[in-house]
Amino acid sequence: MSADSLRQGYLAAFGAVAIWTGFNIVSRIAGKGALAGTDVLALRVGTAALVLLFAGGLPAGSLRDARIWLLTALGGLGVSIFAYCGFKYAPAAHGGLLLPGLQPFLAAVFAWLFAGESLQRHKLRGFALIALGLLISAIPMFGEAGGHALPGDALLLLASLSWASFGVLARRWGFQPWPLTRAITIMAAMLYLPIYVLLLPKHLAEAPWGALVFQALYQGAGAAICAMLLYLRASAILGTVRVSALFALIPILAGLLAVPILGEALTGYLAVGLVCVSLGAWLAARGAGRATRAVTPKAAICQMR
Repeated sequence: MSADSLRQGYLAAFGAVAIWTGFNIVSRIAGKGALAGTDVLALRVGTAALVLLFAGGLPAGSLRDARIWLLTALGGLGVSIFAYCGFKYAPAAHGGLLLPGLQPFLAAVFAWLFAGESLQRHKLRGFALIALGLLISAIPMFGEAGGHALPGDALLLLASLSWASFGVLARRWGFQPWPLTRAITIMAAMLYLPIYVLLLPKHLAEAPWGALVFQALYQGAGAAICAMLLYLRASAILGTVRVSALFALIPILAGLLAVPILGEALTGYLAVGLVCVSLGAWLAARGAGRATRAVTPKAAICQMR
């Protein structure tokens, strides 16, 4: 792999990290307001699909491909609806730990199960430091009298499982980032918006216009399109396991941003966790050696045009 490709991969990864860090904050802001998770998802897929319909539309053959429907269910709808509904009950810090915080471990397990990727020994030290940093950062939560957050935590865990499996399967099947982003975003809107309009309660009228526009733009254009493209591009170059290790930085960064934005306290636990997770992410993401990977059957590769 050339130095230029590596540079592009890391730039894409850190761009996705930046957007997903904001995702935790922005989603928690929505969860603390009048909007339900179902409303935020409607704003997300509606805005993103509208943009993408004018930027290439639905790739040919997408509707007939069962794999794209599965990726739509996991990455287009599953991670979003579970996360948005989870943030209604659980604070941003919980989301940071249970969503990107678990990704290094879930991605490594799913890459082994679905793609036959073996784990390099040097990454184990990185994963151990990431785990230590996340546990240290979570210590203040253990003292919270907040059993009401458990339903939210369960939903956030489901979102994390959806995202990890989506990333591994998308890379294994060889879909190109741009057409796959268009396909799963538009197909998610086709599936969800009729259900939302006809069957689900709506709280859009209870929120101010500024909040609706902000959530629509950030969730639709930022998280659904830009972050997805950057994540898929980084995964294609660096591998899902390495990118997920970098995503472990998100809970700490989100925790730091939550101090001025959400009024959450900055603790010593968070500072120590930042050091551990940062070092662990560097160890797990650096390219010492190559992970072995099972040969993917040619029939399982689909290059969308």
